[in-house]
Amino acid sequence: MLRIYDVVLAMAGDAAGIAERIERRDSDLGRQLRRAMHSVALNVAEGAGNTAGHKRQRYQTALGSAREVLACVQVAQAMRYIGAVDAQALDRMDHVIATLGRLVYRRAS
Repeated sequence: MLRIYDVVLAMAGDAAGIAERIERRDSDLGRQLRRAMHSVALNVAEGAGNTAGHKRQRYQTALGSAREVLACVQVAQAMRYIGAVDAQALDRMDHVIATLGRLVYRRAS
């Protein structure tokens, strides 16, 4: 399994707490965050077990979903549903997005 998977699971824990806060004001946005987070973890796990093109497709889906998780948080903040989010949680999101981006967009050797 990719080393990033452990970071993804930590991100899922962060997202769960954030989703609980969001759901107090907007249940749809909280559910969307949860669905996107599920997609990140499940597609990273699936990609790790795939080969070639399918692996890249799974990581690309995970990347889009990771960006969606971050967007849900940013929208919730912009809408004033939640206040500040733990800096470590945001760092984990950025780390996952950056790592998946490198996996998806690396040049063929």
